Amino acid sequence: MWFWNEGMGWWLTFGGLFSLLFVAAVIVLVVWAIKKYTDSGGSQSKSNALNIARERYAKGEISKEEFEQLKEDLS
Repeated sequence: MWFWNEGMGWWLTFGGLFSLLFVAAVIVLVVWAIKKYTDSGGSQSKSNALNIARERYAKGEISKEEFEQLKEDLS
């Protein structure tokens, strides 16, 4: 009666491993989501900067050489 669960001890090892894998997967998913959310602004800021350079060139605030240099630097 005292040793009724003696044969089930190996399940505890798998339960611990599955718990550890689940927690690791959740952490990886959260890090991936944060990274994806923060990296999405990078391409938008480049296109926004290029649009500003185009507007400045259209207004005559910068020369063609300056615009070409900005376009090269931003791409």
